[in-house]
Amino acid sequence: MSIKILTISYKILHMEEIFRQRLLEEIKNSKLTNIELAKKVGVSPEMITQYYTTKKLPKLDTFTRLCEALNVSADYLLGLKDF
Repeated sequence: MSIKILTISYKILHMEEIFRQRLLEEIKNSKLTNIELAKKVGVSPEMITQYYTTKKLPKLDTFTRLCEALNVSADYLLGLKDF
């Protein structure tokens, strides 16, 4: 494997970890329960939990609805911006 591929793989893994941390933080800040957030996003409460506790990542349309429901930018949740 080339260094470039390894670097990209590391960045993606790092981005996934940032996503999980920021998602959990924003859920807490929103004071929404997993049930309330799940209803807004259109997934099960268990799926919301999986997004911040496992390697499960939301589909793009679900990700967009998460951002809207939590009132945060996609760039922020992915760690591309710090605000």
